[in-house]
Parts: sequence; C-alpha cells; structure tokens
Amino acid sequence: MRICTWNVNSVRIRLDHVMRLLEKYQPDVLCLQEIKVINELFPEGLGEKLGYCHRFIHGQKAYHGVAILSRLPIVKAEPRYWCGKEDSRHAWASVKCKDGKTMELHNFYVPAGGDIPNPDENDKFAHKLQFLAEMADWFGERRKKSNRFVLMGDLNVAPLESDVWSHKQLLKVVSHTPVEVEALNRVYESHDWVDAVRHFVPQDEKLYSWWSYRARDWAESNRGRRLDHIWVTPALKGALTSAEILTPIRSWEKPSDHAPVILELDI
Repeated sequence: MRICTWNVNSVRIRLDHVMRLLEKYQPDVLCLQEIKVINELFPEGLGEKLGYCHRFIHGQKAYHGVAILSRLPIVKAEPRYWCGKEDSRHAWASVKCKDGKTMELHNFYVPAGGDIPNPDENDKFAHKLQFLAEMADWFGERRKKSNRFVLMGDLNVAPLESDVWSHKQLLKVVSHTPVEVEALNRVYESHDWVDAVRHFVPQDEKLYSWWSYRARDWAESNRGRRLDHIWVTPALKGALTSAEILTPIRSWEKPSDHAPVILELDI
C-alpha cells in the first residue's frame, strides 16, 4: 500500500503535475495540501481514469485547502476545524485496506506562522502554536494501542538539526525555532508516532522537502527544510517497508516549492 502527501501549491495550476505523479508513482492514496480552491471548483474527475474514484475535498477559496484522492474505498471522511477558525487545514478519511481492515488517514496543513517567531507580536505565530497544541491534545485523547492512523502533510516545522540546511542560521527563523520544535514534539509524543521517513533515513543525514522559490538554482544552493512529514502509529510500525522524499519532482516545470513524500506499507 502506497500513501503520498504533497503540498501542491494550487491544484489547478499544477493539474498536469498531479496526473504525472499519479501515473508515475501510483500511490493508493494521495493527500494534497494548499489546493487553493473551493470544493465545487476542484478539477472534476481528477485521476478517475487511473482508478482514483474515491475522494474527499475540504477546500477554501484562494487559500489553504486539503484533498484526499483514493483508489481504496473511503468508509468515512470528515473535515475538522482548529483554533476556532474555519480554515480548511485538516481532513481525515478512513479507508478500507486490502487486508480488510480500515486505516485512518489525517491530512494536515499546519499554519506557516508568519515571519516573527513571537506569539505576543505575531498573531500568525500564536495561531500556529495553538494549532499544534490542539493537535497534541486531540490525538492524546484518542490514543489506543490498536489505532491504525497515518498523520501526514505540510506540518511547517523542520524538527531536527539535519532537517534544515543550517541549524545555527535558522534557529530564529520560523519553522525551526525551539518553541515550534517543542510544540511539534508534543504532537509526536501524543500517540508515540513513528516518523516514517526517518525510520529509514538516519537522523544525522541532511534531508529536505521544501526549497524556496527565491533561490536562482534551488538544487545548486540546496538551502532546504524538511517541512513535509508522514507519521504512523505504533500499530503500523511493523508494516513499514519504505519511505522517501520525491526530490526530482521539485525540478518539474513550474513546480511547487514542496516535494512529495511517499510511504509504502506491507498491508
């Protein structure tokens, strides 16, 4: 079973990219963030000819928005709102796997947090910290040994020193500040999550999923951050077979600034 997550940075602008990814990598489920479109204007029939006949869209005009495209039957799906806001930043779906059991997939787009890493001076940063705190509480309340959950998406935090091009230079830059890392770690500990990519890639190895558009040659400068993640609950740890960041997609024509992350499970 393959699960892929991607901050596509506008699904309508990168419609051909989505189709190319589906054809080349054939995930069973694709979770998109920043689709930037209301539900009614989401591309009709996207992926259906390739078998992606099940979908759940939680869109928003011009901003945010998440979507789940699946070749597996969706048993149940719902949006969820956080921090008292109606931003479309989280949708979850329970899919029926080939082993006959269900798996719960959580697709997140965590707030970026603005530019100033001080919640007293920056409402966007305060929102981000509150969002992560609510995530930790919610998953902590739902914690069970038998839960087969996958949490994925653009979490907008690079937690490890090796998840950024320069730990020292980014310590005071939003996405890698100690307060954000601590907040994300609380989410991580809320269900004893397993970082699927780091399960296969050593923690001291540099690894990125996002590169700024500002770089003239992103690959040459390679000043990246790992903002996109896939985590699984302990009940799925033994099923992990591979996980990787699809870095070549960042080189496609007019790309998203994020590369997809793909996970394979033996289910």
